[in-house]
Amino acid sequence: MKKQLILENGEVLIGVGFGADQQMSGEVVFNTGMTGYQEILSDPSYCGQIVTLTYPLIGNYGINRDDFESISPAIHGLIVREVELAPSHWRNEESLDTLLRAKGIPGLSGIDTRKLTRMIREVGTLKGRICSMDVNVDEVVQELKDSAPLQDQVSRVSTKDPYHVPGKGKRVVLVDCGMKHGILLELIERGCDVVVVPYNTPAEEIIRLGADGVLVSNGPGNPQDVPETIQTVSDLLGKVPLFGICLGHQLLALATGATTSKLRFGHRGSNHPIREVSTGAIDITAQNHGYTVDHDSLEGTNLIITHIAVNDETVEGLAHKEYPAFSVQYHPEANPGPHDANHLFDQFMTLMNQTQTANVLA
Repeated sequence: MKKQLILENGEVLIGVGFGADQQMSGEVVFNTGMTGYQEILSDPSYCGQIVTLTYPLIGNYGINRDDFESISPAIHGLIVREVELAPSHWRNEESLDTLLRAKGIPGLSGIDTRKLTRMIREVGTLKGRICSMDVNVDEVVQELKDSAPLQDQVSRVSTKDPYHVPGKGKRVVLVDCGMKHGILLELIERGCDVVVVPYNTPAEEIIRLGADGVLVSNGPGNPQDVPETIQTVSDLLGKVPLFGICLGHQLLALATGATTSKLRFGHRGSNHPIREVSTGAIDITAQNHGYTVDHDSLEGTNLIITHIAVNDETVEGLAHKEYPAFSVQYHPEANPGPHDANHLFDQFMTLMNQTQTANVLA
């Protein structure tokens, strides 16, 4: 069945629908990863967005039970050049099409994804709608132009109630702003006793849980839309070791007086090089974010820049000058890869051990 993607700038791209047969609007973005479509569509950071995959064939290895980054995908749509409806892989359990149908997510294939990606790179991310062929295009364009950006994505995808993942090691309180399961798995592999809490949990409650460390997760949207979490991070600084990933990185910056701003088309893919400032070492990283910490705003704060993006020199890592706290803009858990930055979880473990030792000796 033919369907169309209508963009707020009046562009219309016609393709073939798959997945759920329904209309859906969202911010149209692109991801350059060659693998990992299951992880991408289940990443809560894509809440409210329609994702264009630049790799031309999607769905060829199907869907399996192990590679989900969340139970309930929050993506608003998926756009591909070609979709494979009959996947072939020993781990395959269902097709991409059947999964999207079950989750109420529309897909659109047969689209010139190169054209769409170039358009986004030139003019920035655009609001769009996947819809049937019988709609009034001019009316849809006007509705998209008039629609306000979402501001509640984090509350949509964060856990509503705390839960415990028992372990025998350090107790880590994981603030869920849209957490990928890969982050939780990395902590479990290191023996951590993890308590996952909602994004708006006050610092006092986190301290009362006996946290040896706090990890503030990735998540969707504008970091300025979650003032509760910014306040929590501010109140935790100096009281417990803290590690921020992606949105958590931006929240650490905001909590210390820096500012953030929106990128034209964001960083979304699995081949983004970053440079460690102190050593010059390069890591290839997985990224998914539309906002960045403003470089100049860090002057006068207690944060130092630890990592820089090679491609555009945006801020990719921060560390606090006085307190045990650091953050990165990219994803060190990086499923399905690359895993260059996985050592940052070990750095977090070391920071918790060192802080505990310092407290004992004090």
